[in-house]
Amino acid sequence: MTEAYVKHNVIDGVSIIEFFHPQSNSLPGHILGKLAETIRMAGKDPNSNVILLKSGGDRAFCAGASFDELIAINNEETGKVFFSGFAKVINAMRKCPKFIIGRVQGKTVGGGVGVASSCDYCFATSNASIKLSELAVGIGPFVVGPAVERKIGKAAFSELAIAAADWRSSSWAKDKGLFAETSDSVEEMDSDIDAFIQKIKSFNPEAMAEMKKIFWEGTEHWDTLLLERAQVSGTLVLSDFTRNAINSFKKK
Repeated sequence: MTEAYVKHNVIDGVSIIEFFHPQSNSLPGHILGKLAETIRMAGKDPNSNVILLKSGGDRAFCAGASFDELIAINNEETGKVFFSGFAKVINAMRKCPKFIIGRVQGKTVGGGVGVASSCDYCFATSNASIKLSELAVGIGPFVVGPAVERKIGKAAFSELAIAAADWRSSSWAKDKGLFAETSDSVEEMDSDIDAFIQKIKSFNPEAMAEMKKIFWEGTEHWDTLLLERAQVSGTLVLSDFTRNAINSFKKK
């Protein structure tokens, strides 16, 4: 697979949304926009009661922001627009009336941790280590921070954000509440996901929608908050520190 995509299929009452990018499932702006719109559409689709969110390939779940696009940002407005892409995905997930089940098959970084945190119930493999690397490149997890903090708490979020160069294991992520269930293999995880979804897809959709509102109580201001955070990231990405750090990462 060489072309980035976002796919949406409905199979037996389940909306399956899959995103892919050849660079470890990093997320450039056009993919972020399409992913947010696809989640909104799936939330309104009367043919499904639950959403499964996954990425293509068998290694990384999501490498976060596209470094190619980050280094190309040359003004604050362009920076804000790019980071707003993550804000739109997170807001689409939190406002979606259906439960979103996450499938994390491998490592996830930065914005990918935000996506996983925005799932309502997340499965992962033992290889699904996580890292919030933003501070290491001079930015900071400003946009995804509220979603991560909501999921794992301020102390764990602070640990993850400050130790920006260090990976945390999937067992650490499960202990902190990011992952609900972990498996030793992709095959075992997929079997567990299928069994779980077969149970919950028959639940009353109106009851699930009301529960979803309760789960996300207190986030009603995120439409504004995450865009304000995008402005902060959009400004910091222009610094010499960040540009040099990103170029160094790209050379590795």
